Amino acid sequence: MVTTADRFYSRLVTRDADSEGDLPDVVRRELPRNGLRLVAANTLQSSGDQTVNASTVLPWLFHVLGVPAALVGLLVPIRESGSMLPQAFLTPLVVRVRRRKWVFVTGALVQAASVAVMAAIAALGHGTAAGVGVLAALVVFSLGRCLCSIASKDVQGRTIPSGERGQIIGLATSAAGLVAITLGLAIRILGGGDLGSTELAFLLVAGAVLWLLSASTYSRVVEPAGEGRSRRGAKDHGAAAGGASEESTSWFADAARLFRDDATFRKFVTVRGLLLVSSLSPPFIVSMSVASGTGALAGLGGFILASGVASLIGGRVFGRLADRSSRLLMAGAATAASAVAVALVLAVSVPGFDGGSALGVTVFVGAYFLLTLLHSGVRVGRKTYVVDVAEGNLRTTYVAVGNTAMGIILLVVGGISSALAVLGVQWALVFLAVLGVVGAVSAVTMPEVSRGAAR
Repeated sequence: MVTTADRFYSRLVTRDADSEGDLPDVVRRELPRNGLRLVAANTLQSSGDQTVNASTVLPWLFHVLGVPAALVGLLVPIRESGSMLPQAFLTPLVVRVRRRKWVFVTGALVQAASVAVMAAIAALGHGTAAGVGVLAALVVFSLGRCLCSIASKDVQGRTIPSGERGQIIGLATSAAGLVAITLGLAIRILGGGDLGSTELAFLLVAGAVLWLLSASTYSRVVEPAGEGRSRRGAKDHGAAAGGASEESTSWFADAARLFRDDATFRKFVTVRGLLLVSSLSPPFIVSMSVASGTGALAGLGGFILASGVASLIGGRVFGRLADRSSRLLMAGAATAASAVAVALVLAVSVPGFDGGSALGVTVFVGAYFLLTLLHSGVRVGRKTYVVDVAEGNLRTTYVAVGNTAMGIILLVVGGISSALAVLGVQWALVFLAVLGVVGAVSAVTMPEVSRGAAR
């Protein structure tokens, strides 16, 4: 019997009959409903992310509350690295849970509580104390985000077949783009970004509600029980994955062995570390545009709108491409992003270039749009690749150890690019572009794991 969920899911996703035939009966029966629940839950989570964006909303809040500028620079490192670095520590706990959806639900509830605390601080706080309070809440928020990141790949791998996973990620990315467009329009309508602490508190409350809804939706996913492991079992699995002895008790030693003995994993992390051009370049473009006089014309809402449109377009397109070949998608998107960064540097170097003119606005916002669009491709590609490349607890280990490594790499590459920006933002963009090209070449040499590539 064909249900409404079956028909709706089939309209959204190009289904892979061969992959679906390999699924257990309970997973195959629930596939359409699970797919829609995952899209809805991830969209709600991404929508919540927009309300607590460390590059836009939280710096804006700090300005309104009179928080010292020195604390603003801690927002992005805490949010991004804070959600990556603890993952290898938390993996031994996560692999003991047979149904990983409850790990995601826990993480979503932690994020909801953290954002609610931020909302209270926005309404009642001021000055340095308010800034420290928001940063402390952001640390806890990052831990919740960390749990969601570890669990989401595993749940998707257990409930969605290869050949459809990229499309699920892409649909959620597109839906999040709609939210960004709505937020950008709202900011411009309400005065070009001139919001007070009360409005920002309500925005954060809305974010907390979105995470509660995400947790509720995710809890309804029908997930088959996986191989839950005891503390000893998790240790033995890590040893088996990396060829280590059973006496190993150090997560760092196990991670080091995984890098040393698993060539596929080592390649994936290396490539991912080189493909930061699309994620680290946009803030430099915004900085360059403000310095050139474009920022006042485009406004914060203009850049948020560009980001939303890019996600809306990119999620759908790149989701299908990721199911065909996630490694080639990463390579192509990174190459294009490097080209955009270099083209922008050349454009602003032309004598007589006026960043405050209509042409200047077009150049900066256009470059920001293209890089955000291409970042959707890199992001969807790498997420799909890591879900397809491994199974079971090994996938969980890949995600956790890989993200912990990326937390360190992000700090290093971000530090180098920031230091180069002191000499000139153009040098930072050129550095990231070079890394992107090297990463794209390396991505082409990765093992093919997408089922669509074989057809």
